[in-house]
Amino acid sequence: MGGVEDDERATKRTKLSSEELRRLSNGSSIKEPVAGSSRDLMARPLQSEGDEEVVGSKGVIKKVEFVRIIAKALYSLGYIKSGAHLEEESGIPLHSSVVNVFMRQILEGNWDEGVATLHNIGLTDERTIKSASFLILEQKFFELLDEEKVMDALKTLRTEIAPLCINNSRVRELSSCIVSTSHCFSVWSVKQDTLRARSRTKLLEELQKLLSPTVMIPEKRLEHLVEQALVLQRDACVFHNSLDKEMSLYADHQCGRDQIPSQELQILQAHTDEVWFLQFSHNGKYLASSSNDQSAIIWEVDANGVSLKRKLSGHQKPISSVSWSPDDHELLTCGVEEVVRRWDVSSGECLHVYEKAGLGMVSCGWSPDGKWIFSGVNDKSICMWELDGKELECWKGQRTLKISDLEITSDGKQIISICRETSILLLDREAKVERFIEEDQKIISFSSSRDNRFLLVNLLNQEIHLWNIEGDPKLVSKYRGHKRTRFIIRSCFGGLEQAFIASGSEDSLVYIWHKGTGELIGALPGHSGAVNCVSWNPANPHMLASASDDRTIRIWGLKNLSAKRKDTHIDGIGYCNGGT
Repeated sequence: MGGVEDDERATKRTKLSSEELRRLSNGSSIKEPVAGSSRDLMARPLQSEGDEEVVGSKGVIKKVEFVRIIAKALYSLGYIKSGAHLEEESGIPLHSSVVNVFMRQILEGNWDEGVATLHNIGLTDERTIKSASFLILEQKFFELLDEEKVMDALKTLRTEIAPLCINNSRVRELSSCIVSTSHCFSVWSVKQDTLRARSRTKLLEELQKLLSPTVMIPEKRLEHLVEQALVLQRDACVFHNSLDKEMSLYADHQCGRDQIPSQELQILQAHTDEVWFLQFSHNGKYLASSSNDQSAIIWEVDANGVSLKRKLSGHQKPISSVSWSPDDHELLTCGVEEVVRRWDVSSGECLHVYEKAGLGMVSCGWSPDGKWIFSGVNDKSICMWELDGKELECWKGQRTLKISDLEITSDGKQIISICRETSILLLDREAKVERFIEEDQKIISFSSSRDNRFLLVNLLNQEIHLWNIEGDPKLVSKYRGHKRTRFIIRSCFGGLEQAFIASGSEDSLVYIWHKGTGELIGALPGHSGAVNCVSWNPANPHMLASASDDRTIRIWGLKNLSAKRKDTHIDGIGYCNGGT
């Protein structure tokens, strides 16, 4: 209505009983009907207003405000008698007498008196007074139409609403209701009284948003303050990592380190050489790994742990990376400067081989709709293919390196790749616009956040940089502590709301930082060789996987999960078409 959107038509209204008024006003301290006009009422300070008495140890909570907000909460919760007793015992009224009069006028439909009272409740901004008047008079207009008093409604529009000179487009909409009243109200029904009461209450809520909170305390103000305090405590908690963690009002919130996956739960030993890459599926039900042994393995994740589902054989070179299809039904594997293969996850069957004569693939990824795949090529180009192998487009030039990650954003518009030793390309393939992240150190690897807002970049100098890639790329944070001198080390986002950063390291440890603070909160021992890659389960903030040169994959969970499955053996082998 007026300057505020109102999805509910102001139709079918009747006068309300005193008991209904009390309930609709959330039990505000309207003690008795007020007769006569309010034009002579003047706003006066609330009782005890101006009293500097405070509560709390910090001396920042004003007692009057505190009591009023508690009273408002009591009324909102339906504790009408308790709210009234608090007002009486404290001597601090929830609202001034003139505000009580104003609220009753609105709920009883005394529109002209309500508009007059607006000038007496302490408002100083003329625009606010006009906007509030518009809302009230608009309600009056609709109720007159509902009562089929078309001429009175027209008079209200011409002599009261239009002269306010605000929201002209809404005035034109109201004019159209005069021409065709059928657009403004529907057929009368037995629920007419309830609908009118609800509409007037809604009007009061809209007015409350316009008025100063010192005049009318906002709805659910106490709940908002408490929720705000809990959220601030949660955000300040470095170890917060659980959807099920109950936050209590009885004590300050603080998680312990036991919320971070730091306990080695399983050791997976099906690979026969260094494990270079691993990645959980989007739904968290599978884990795919690739190795220097020229194989990839699909692992199944369930309540009992992680078990081998399929071993995929067919590549003639080590497999540098894997990529899950958007629906997790298929998997891409990329051999080192060799070919990209597409596999059926359920059967382990190789569905297609993507290759270019005389060239080798260096990276792979999916379009978000699963209709195309992308691959980096060792001639520094990036190609897009249909699933059947037809090449659709190829971006030539300095687009990628022989060692590079490849990401496609969730909207399908941007391709991200390492294009030079110290630069990452953000290629908008539709707008044909290129942006760059420029580092002063050699880039080793990168990974993107689930929402594609951030990019995590691993550098030669043993730093991990967090970049915000919305608009012009901005360096947000740096993470230090892990070791990297010779190998490709990868990091990832993870945990609840991706609030953590995990990384492999050449010192055989898995490192974990808090993304927001940059604080190093864990270095997990267990591997006996360099940790090349880590992946955090997107569906389980308490599950982390790491891949190492020691030929193992380790599954990390919470320390209170004592059950371990140390060894997992092969239970299925898939072969690529034409493979051995």
